[in-house]
Amino acid sequence: MEPSRPSTDVTRPTRASTRSAPAGPIRVMIVDDSLMVRTAFSRMVEGDRALQISGTASNAEQAIRMLRSIAIDVVLLDLEMPGMGGLEALPKILELASQAQVLVVSSLTEHGAEHTLAALSMGAADTMLKPRSGGFDKAYRAGLLDKIKALGGLDADQTSSPTKQAVSHLHNRPEVVAIGASTGGIHALNILLRALPKSFDLPILVTQHLPASFMPVFARQLELASARRATVASQNTIVRRGEILIAPGEGHMIVDRHADQLMIRLSRDPAQSGCLPSVDPMFESLARACNGQVLGVILSGMGNDGLDGTRSLSHKGGTVIVQDAASSAVWGMPGSVAKANLASAVLPPEELAATIASYCEVPECN
Repeated sequence: MEPSRPSTDVTRPTRASTRSAPAGPIRVMIVDDSLMVRTAFSRMVEGDRALQISGTASNAEQAIRMLRSIAIDVVLLDLEMPGMGGLEALPKILELASQAQVLVVSSLTEHGAEHTLAALSMGAADTMLKPRSGGFDKAYRAGLLDKIKALGGLDADQTSSPTKQAVSHLHNRPEVVAIGASTGGIHALNILLRALPKSFDLPILVTQHLPASFMPVFARQLELASARRATVASQNTIVRRGEILIAPGEGHMIVDRHADQLMIRLSRDPAQSGCLPSVDPMFESLARACNGQVLGVILSGMGNDGLDGTRSLSHKGGTVIVQDAASSAVWGMPGSVAKANLASAVLPPEELAATIASYCEVPECN
């Protein structure tokens, strides 16, 4: 059954996620119509003392009823269910569990990229493919629990840096805006792009951690959000004003200068972060190609991808601004830059858009 698909044309506010490390176990709800899947996930979660199952539901309607009376930190949500699908139920789940993060775990995440990306743009924090029978192994369990713990704030360390920081000076006037994001970043990126003035025409490069099969749909989503052309970069793609280029899922987006043109080169060389695509190679290559005339943006995400690239940009005189902890699903990537004192601003997505417009001398109104 194909899930109902609500409109995603409305810019929803970023989810408040001001979380310190949890005082007790992370409370998890599993919403899936398969008893086998609910049982497998429950066993995985219950085997870790840092987590607890606080509820399971066989359909979205049951989950919504339960959320009226119990507190949850992380919801594992299937999209393909009889009756009200997960995508249709997502806005209500986000409303009732306002402090929770939603991890979409569905067989649709591989072949139904459009539905999964719609969920992510609406406020779901991350996605993970539901394995086929026999695929619930140790490696899958480790990956699942890592995501749950990050979304539940178990590795949160937000005390050493401010959660919001006013804008400081711009180093060099940018000729390119480059954005890096991961977990929770799609929702933030949609908000940021919608908030940019229509007159803003600098090229925008995006590296978002997503599977390769998702990228064409992701490009269409960003095109709708930004009202400007968005394409997945390929070898020798030319960087043009007024357009968005997206790193493909199977390679890093490297930028080289050829005479007066910036051109894309794809690379699969291992990145320090282990990510493919990675933000670091994009930032590092832009630092060289543009001699620091780059405005880098780091949005919500796990880990510290982008930190090394930010150092390269800063060394060349570039500027980097990051999403604040309060609006981030996970303050790993932006937090690593802020804690290294490399961020010229630490703000929610709407204010990041205004800052970009200000730095690039574009009026903020659309």
